[in-house]
Amino acid sequence: MAKFVVAIDGGAGSGKSTTARELAKRLHFFYLDTGAMYRAITLKYLQRDGDKDNIDRGLVSEIIASTTIDLRLENSVTRVYLDEKDVTLEIRKPQVNDFVSQISAIPAVRKWMVEKQREVAKGKKVICEGRDIGTVVFPNAQVKIYVQADLEVRAQRRRKELSEKNIESNFNEVIKNLKFRDKYDSSRQHSPLKKAEDAIVVDTTKLTIEQEISFVEKIVRERL
Repeated sequence: MAKFVVAIDGGAGSGKSTTARELAKRLHFFYLDTGAMYRAITLKYLQRDGDKDNIDRGLVSEIIASTTIDLRLENSVTRVYLDEKDVTLEIRKPQVNDFVSQISAIPAVRKWMVEKQREVAKGKKVICEGRDIGTVVFPNAQVKIYVQADLEVRAQRRRKELSEKNIESNFNEVIKNLKFRDKYDSSRQHSPLKKAEDAIVVDTTKLTIEQEISFVEKIVRERL
């Protein structure tokens, strides 16, 4: 069991990742980037030339049975290692963005991930973000936050994030990708994106990232 869990859920580009990452630094918690773990599996599937139109479930099963994913804190930055290779930047590329929801929706992948995420959190104070953290992965989390924001604001944030990683993007394509992921993640049968009944809703549309982090930090400190 984890010592203390802060679960932050929300759609793509809502600000949950930045908030979770920065808040972990302030509170000296372990940042469990669950989205990066799903992206790593997606990257490996694409590297193996997996069919994107008709997902090869056999290949997916083979991948999760023989894959290691490590999250390592290096110089205050969480880096993602896929089979001992640093893929921190690769997993943020558009081709992964466009396909991660489909891979994430596979029940076998989600079951495997939940086990891994709970394993990583054992004995730690953790802050984690995703789409089913407060509902499935850590339903007994001491703090549950559900982050939301208007679509265009999220698209602007996603483009800024990609630009900072020197990845080119088109605004309309980013909008299209976010709409697809919202619909796909919310309507999937297994562990869909939804707000936990006891989660605190934070609308970040008009908040700066500093305001968002400070607001969530206040909630966490009160619970601590």
